[in-house]
Amino acid sequence: MTDWSVKKFPMMEQKPRAMPSKRQRPGAPGRRPLSRRGASRAQKSAARREAILAAALDEFSARGFAATRLDDVARRAGVAKGTIYLHFSDKEALFQELVRTMLVPLVAGLEQLRTTDLPIRTVLERFADLFVIGIYGTRRRDVAHLVISEGARFPRLAEFYYHEVVERGVAAMSALLERAIARGEIPHTALARFPQLVAAPGLLAILWRALFDRFAHLDAAGMMRAHIDILLGPRSTS
Repeated sequence: MTDWSVKKFPMMEQKPRAMPSKRQRPGAPGRRPLSRRGASRAQKSAARREAILAAALDEFSARGFAATRLDDVARRAGVAKGTIYLHFSDKEALFQELVRTMLVPLVAGLEQLRTTDLPIRTVLERFADLFVIGIYGTRRRDVAHLVISEGARFPRLAEFYYHEVVERGVAAMSALLERAIARGEIPHTALARFPQLVAAPGLLAILWRALFDRFAHLDAAGMMRAHIDILLGPRSTS
């Protein structure tokens, strides 16, 4: 984002006979050093915000949403509890920001696929890669798992996640599948009516990793590719 505090603006031309004021003598520090200090403060504030979010994710993942206290988040982030309230109104707002910063951009990437003219198999393969690399292989899976495990107890969290992530993702996938059906790429309409089927292996992979992966490792990438073959038929080798 643009930091408007460090933007340079043209200086007004001074009159030839104007005398310097006592507050701004020739050679005295002008606005530029102040802007640098402002930029430094903004950078420190952004760093504290990132530290708070990272600490919140750690606490939510370890304790769950209900048991997490902002005191523990502040301690893990290395800030005073009051600093959290400079950025977030409460624990729910903190969780919502995790969803916005970690998952919403990935949904936007899926929505952008609607503007491309790619075959549906390529689209689904890219979706699988996005899930495996961007969610399953990162801490983003912890946010998704938190919603799965805590959503029933905290319906406002589930509602927020639904509107910001699920609803938008389903709408984007539905549009892609309907286009593929109109092109004859998919021989039936069931996928367009139930686009959740595309993401089903991803949810299974997140649950499996949280509960059973220590007993039997699941190849999430291989399962996603196999699922695509089941939905569309094996990839042609010709």
